[in-house]
Amino acid sequence: MKDTVFTSIHKKLGARIVPFANYNMPLQYEGVTAEHEAVRNHVGVFDVSHMGEFFVEGPKAFELVQRLTVNDVARLEDGMAQYTCLPNDKDGIVDDFLVYRIDPEKYMMVVNAANIEKDWDWVNRQNINGAKLHNASDEIAQLAVQGPKAEKVLEKLTNYDLSSIKFFHFAYINIAGQNNILVSRTGYTGSGGFELYFLNAAGPNLWKAIFEAGEEYGIKPVGLGARDTLRLEAGLYLYGNDITDTTSPIEAGLGWITKFVDGNNFINRESLEKQKQEGVSRKLKGFQMIEKGIPRQHYEICDATGNPIGEVTSGTMSPTLKKAIGMGYVKTEFAKRDTEIYIKIRKKLVKAKIVKLPFYKPE
Repeated sequence: MKDTVFTSIHKKLGARIVPFANYNMPLQYEGVTAEHEAVRNHVGVFDVSHMGEFFVEGPKAFELVQRLTVNDVARLEDGMAQYTCLPNDKDGIVDDFLVYRIDPEKYMMVVNAANIEKDWDWVNRQNINGAKLHNASDEIAQLAVQGPKAEKVLEKLTNYDLSSIKFFHFAYINIAGQNNILVSRTGYTGSGGFELYFLNAAGPNLWKAIFEAGEEYGIKPVGLGARDTLRLEAGLYLYGNDITDTTSPIEAGLGWITKFVDGNNFINRESLEKQKQEGVSRKLKGFQMIEKGIPRQHYEICDATGNPIGEVTSGTMSPTLKKAIGMGYVKTEFAKRDTEIYIKIRKKLVKAKIVKLPFYKPE
């Protein structure tokens, strides 16, 4: 198991440390609900240094990234980021990730921690035209400062106008005396905020500065537990749960990032385009429990007579909504909003209904 540059800090703060994606990571500090509410109402900080960072450089960089990903990288300009995924050649997803365009010949791919090795192998195997690749995952740390007060906290540490960083944009700026911090505004919580990427050595000083600046705003460290409840309320997917090697972007409702445009000849395009045109037999949908019960991953989804129609991929009791919510794949005929479905919990059918994602939107 690996440590991040912040692991010793987490332990001093009394975090419950658990193994996650080959790293020792904080599950929670004072509790999932308290940490969740801190992000929704104030500001929280996540150590996401376990995420992977690949740099793709050189004259062939664009060509490779464009072929690897379903989204249209040609739409990016310098300082822009894009949510996308790596399609495999079997109608599934290798990973979902963010791609950052630093300049026309330099891109950064931010991949899921559990998939670093698999993704790195996939990217290298597809690199047939000689783009320059560098896996910087062990060199770069990342903090996500999330919540409605995130900008107020960070603006105390920089002269840069943070409001100028639009959604899915980024800039290299000075934060707390540390130069060349990549600061982006993408988010995985639904409550806004920023992500900071930096070399490991800058980590401890940045953590200290951010928490001192955020003290007046009730800043809290946040673990993986609340990260999961926050992302689920926001209708955001978790790889390994909601999307996998055997779920297609079209089934998963990721048609909006799958761009069938001229020049975007990504891997497995022909098969995915056929799915979009002809339809799919199942769809990933959000649902809300009507009767009492908490859905969990792999619970069976049934119709009113108990016939299996799908499977839960994620589920929880929403700390914000005070209702049990979840996502899962259902047969297409049951995917319409307000359709009643049943979650099989301990052999009992518990009523739920299909709802529109996200479950939560900030006011």
